[in-house]
Amino acid sequence: MAQPIILDCDPGHDDAIALVLALASPELDVKAVTSSAGNQTPDKTLRNVLRMLTLLQRTDIPVAGGAQKPLMRELIIADNVHGESGLDGPALPEPSFAPQNCTAVELMAKVLRESSEPVTLVATGPQTNVALLLNSHPELHDRIAKIVIMGGAMTLGNWTPSAEFNIFVDPEAAEIVFQSGIPVVMAGLDVTHRAQIMAADIERFRSIGNPVATTVAELLDFFMEYHKTEKWGFNGAPLHDPCTIAWLLKPEIFTTVTRWVGVETQGKYTQGMTVVDYYFLSGNAPNTEVMLDIDRQAFVDLLAERLAFYQQ
Repeated sequence: MAQPIILDCDPGHDDAIALVLALASPELDVKAVTSSAGNQTPDKTLRNVLRMLTLLQRTDIPVAGGAQKPLMRELIIADNVHGESGLDGPALPEPSFAPQNCTAVELMAKVLRESSEPVTLVATGPQTNVALLLNSHPELHDRIAKIVIMGGAMTLGNWTPSAEFNIFVDPEAAEIVFQSGIPVVMAGLDVTHRAQIMAADIERFRSIGNPVATTVAELLDFFMEYHKTEKWGFNGAPLHDPCTIAWLLKPEIFTTVTRWVGVETQGKYTQGMTVVDYYFLSGNAPNTEVMLDIDRQAFVDLLAERLAFYQQ
């Protein structure tokens, strides 16, 4: 049977590609898509979810918009990375359907209540919506199989020297998720910086020839330009968010360790840092499966294989 998931995202180029990958995979049953602020403002990320599902001809999936800002902080967005729309680059269709008349948390709770089996939450933006769900519906914790997030790192940051963007913008929410007692799987920068898509890979995707594959190639064209700047020095574009979906589909292509993870919420230099107790020094029981490496070629092959799904 297909694994039921809820995808909470903030599209964002890599979120959009994670959505493409999930909906091309019969192993997964996407029960709902909710939007969070992050890569762009909440109105734009919600619109981008609707635009992507319109492109993918999956207007049957319920969608809801989430929190307007982090739990305790002002909104920070990454428009310098993703452009004015949040999905600059390709010409995407206008939404052909409307979101549900409820909040992201209400939609998540409804899906959890109605599912015949526990549901996996996949969160590829800030953890605000997930934290609100956990705090407002403790009775539903046992309906969550696990929480797979893109965020954090064991060794570096990409927004500050010590913090990854998704965790930095709402560290209090992330700490709620990590300490919830629900199994967490973390795709941090340690692994996602290894999940680079090179120029030749983009051309491989483009040559598949269907409209979705072409759109993904054009999203990556834009994303590549940001990451190949002197500041970052990447050879390609690191595809952060699709690592969450790829792990659900093919965990064997990842190297992981199980460790305790906490989030620094007050540090002068370390706000938003994910503290990974690699050597079991804290005495805390492990709470997170941490991704550290990936078979990059297998990841690229998986994306290409699933993009061909849209030729059907």
